[in-house]
Amino acid sequence: MTDRLYFRQLLAGRDFARNDPVARQMVNFAYLVGDRDTGEAMAVDPAYAVRELVETAGADSMRITGALVTHYHPDHVGGDLMGYSIEGARELLAMDDVSAPLHVQRAEAPGIKRVTGASDSDLVLHDSGDEVRVGDVPIRLLHTPGHTPGSQCFLVDGRLVAGDTLFLEGCGRTDLPGGDAEAMYESITQRLAAVPDDTVLFPGHLYSPEPSATMGETRRRNYVFRFPTRDAWLSMFGA
Repeated sequence: MTDRLYFRQLLAGRDFARNDPVARQMVNFAYLVGDRDTGEAMAVDPAYAVRELVETAGADSMRITGALVTHYHPDHVGGDLMGYSIEGARELLAMDDVSAPLHVQRAEAPGIKRVTGASDSDLVLHDSGDEVRVGDVPIRLLHTPGHTPGSQCFLVDGRLVAGDTLFLEGCGRTDLPGGDAEAMYESITQRLAAVPDDTVLFPGHLYSPEPSATMGETRRRNYVFRFPTRDAWLSMFGA
């Protein structure tokens, strides 16, 4: 599968949207995942200069056929961010030369529609464990609530694209609307427990010196794995 897999990690404000000061400040990662044999690819969390993401795929002889959304926050899907207008899913859906439905966890659909203006027909709703195929490349969807009710991660060929569920250092905030510290504890310690140590974690932001690390390294170094009990976790992150 590795030879067939097309996988690119792109840092907003550096690899695309270079002139966008918000992108440079927020240090979001977007991803392109696809099948080199068929030329099909999906954009993960398309935000900021969306046309540039489409053109980046095109320069690699790939075409965008869908979008995978980790969660509804505007720095990942576009919308209003503290008074700044961020490009995202709305602009992707409006492109005449791109047909890219948004693959979202069922619990996240209301937030996605509210933030992006997407309609029901723009969304493909999923449950945890669903598999999406881009070309002949399978992508497994894992529902990991905590940062938001419908946050999800994507498993593809030994890679975990984690959005804001898990970073190399820390995890997504649980004090924002829809956040749930107890759900985050379950997601990190239970739902992601089955992900092997040699799987490479690709986060939603560059919040650490390195852009990726194995799950084994992350489990050893990340403080979120050091809490011995649920109560200890909640004393840090709040009930």
